[in-house]
Formats: sequence, structure tokens, C-alpha cells
Amino acid sequence: MRTLFLGAREFAPFVDLLIGSTRVIGPVAKRQKFVFAELESSGDLRLDYDVTILPPKKVFFPPVQPLVCFDAASVRDCIDPVPTVLLGVHPYDVKGIDMTDLLFRERHADWNYLGQREATTIVASGVQSVAPRAFWASIGTEIAPVGHDAFLTAIDGGYVFEPRTPKGVALARHGAFREATPEEIAAAERANAEAAERCSRALPYTSAEIAERVRAAFRDEAMWDALALDCFSCGSCNTVCPTCYCFDVRDTWNLDQTSGTRSRYWDACLTREFASVTMAGGEKENFREHHQSRFRHRFMRKAAYLNEKLGGPACTGCGRCAAACTADIADPVRVITTIMEATA
Repeated sequence: MRTLFLGAREFAPFVDLLIGSTRVIGPVAKRQKFVFAELESSGDLRLDYDVTILPPKKVFFPPVQPLVCFDAASVRDCIDPVPTVLLGVHPYDVKGIDMTDLLFRERHADWNYLGQREATTIVASGVQSVAPRAFWASIGTEIAPVGHDAFLTAIDGGYVFEPRTPKGVALARHGAFREATPEEIAAAERANAEAAERCSRALPYTSAEIAERVRAAFRDEAMWDALALDCFSCGSCNTVCPTCYCFDVRDTWNLDQTSGTRSRYWDACLTREFASVTMAGGEKENFREHHQSRFRHRFMRKAAYLNEKLGGPACTGCGRCAAACTADIADPVRVITTIMEATA
């Protein structure tokens, strides 16, 4: 597919035409931070953001999602996809979407997720500002992001636009694009390489090395006790993670007591209630009662357990968990470096 170029002056009209033709979601400022939200005009879009509070997976897998509505006579699904352009997704978040795509599609496809996912065109964008806790340039580097339809890179004078799918090609019809010159393509490559260089926090180990040593550290109770000592079990690290996909299902009944809604809610393996079950006799059992075991389980999931399925770690290096952790102990760079040094 041809690589295109859009001048800086033509970019806002392009975004406004998109907004006029379909729902467009992109990064916008929220006080001193950024969130993915529906755009009302091109002036809302902030492609210079560092990281959003929540990952873009919320477009397809929202924190609260109705699954079915029911009454005494029928049950109806709530799948209602809306054609959407998801604009300005950083490559590490595309990786997160790739992982959830795989996990929600395997075995029994989850159309509560896939309905909106397949109705969405994703435009990835180069990182202009690196978040302070990010380390995406050094983790899972063997995995390339693939779940986007086009890639947008800001350079002097405009934007290089690389369509990756027919859906990406179709977007170009909304703007005054022309074919990019070799110099513009080279400038885009430099811009993305320089962004990776600015992402200086690093894990200088291969994914295979990390997976092997994290697994080997499973029974080092003293180390996990120390790593998890200050954990509040709040689940903030789960909530902001682009690859966490656990959920709880609850029924809400209407006043007539015959109709209601079954919905799913994001769940968090760091919370005390996550692994608590009620036995047949009514007794409760928590098979990860101590916060140390929950903390360990999270890092086993992110660094080792899912590697074979995903092709690499279930961590994209976005740094959200480190920034969200009240006790400042959830940082994967800190935890994994401690394990690697202890087992060297």
C-alpha cells in the first residue's frame, strides 16, 4: 500500500470530516492527564499525549458492559456496535489490543467484545511524548503491533500516513493526501526511532530470560513478601492495565422482579475478594488470601504464564500500573529487575 502525506494545515480539516461522518475517539486532555474520549472537534485531539489514564481497550471492553436484558418471557443480547474510528493509539496500546483480540476470539468467540472491535478502524500514531514510567522500548520487542489499520507519524510540515488495511485506505478519502516522498518516509522512521531512544527506562533482558527467572522465583516466599509488603490490594494496577481482561458478572433486577440486566464488570486479581469462593456448604474459601500471593500471581501472568500463547509477555511497557500504584510498588521494572538480580 502507498505511504501518504498530509500537510499540517490539512490535518484539522481531515479530522473534522471524519468526525462529521462517524464516531471518532481519540486522546483528549483531562486536567493534567489524558483520556480516550469521543471527539467533538479536531481541536480536542491531543496527539502529543504521553499516556492515557485508561487504555483504549475500554472502547471494546468497557468497565461496565451490559451483556443481556431479560424479562419473564425472553432474553435479548445487548450487542450494538457503532462504526468508530479510534485515532491516535500508541504502538504499545495496539499490542494490548492485539492480545485482548486473541484472548476474546479463541475457543468461544466473545462477540460482546468483538462486535465493537470489528466495527472500529484503528489509526495508530507515533509517540511524541514519553511517559515518565514507560519502558515500552525494551519489553516484548520481538512482538510487532499488528491490530491497526493505519499508522500516523508527525514530522515537520505534516503527517506521514501509512495505510495497513483496506479500512485504513478508506480513511484517506476524507483528506487532501498525496503520496509521501522518500525524504518524508525517512523523516517518519527517524521520528519513531528517536521516540524509542527517549524511552530510556529499560529491562535489559530478553522475554525468554524474564519468563524463565520469574517462574523460577515462584517459591521464593521471602522475596515476594518483600516485593508485596506495602500492597493495599486496591487493584489499581489491574484497572489501568491494557492486557488485563478478567471480569465479574452480575444481575441487576428491576422493581418488577421479573426483568433486569446481566452485565460484566472489570475485576482485579489484586483485590481480596477476587479469589474468594463460596463452597457448597456455604463456607467461604480464599485460595489467594494473602496479598503476597496475589501480587506474585499478577507478575507470573504478565511475565511468564501467557508468553507461549501471546508470543511474548502480557505487558506492553506502558507504565500505567507504576503510575497508578498508591504504594509505588507495582512498577514491573522494579519487580522484574529485583528478580533478575536475585537469581543471576
